[in-house]
Amino acid sequence: MKNTIIGLKELRKNAAKYISQVEAGKSFIVMRRSKPAYKISSPEDESELWEPVADFTKVKRGGVSLKDVLARF
Repeated sequence: MKNTIIGLKELRKNAAKYISQVEAGKSFIVMRRSKPAYKISSPEDESELWEPVADFTKVKRGGVSLKDVLARF
């Protein structure tokens, strides 16, 4: 699917409109100062890029808070 190019100001003004379009499967390249800043797309579009790193529910029922994880580093 081809990405549509939008400006950052346009995204800010009409965020709800673009969120619903992303949920429908569309993706956008967001430009900032005439340069591509980032891409917004549905997580399903990029599913092969995501992989589980750690399942903290196996460490503690209900998971582990980020604060507790960072305190150990």
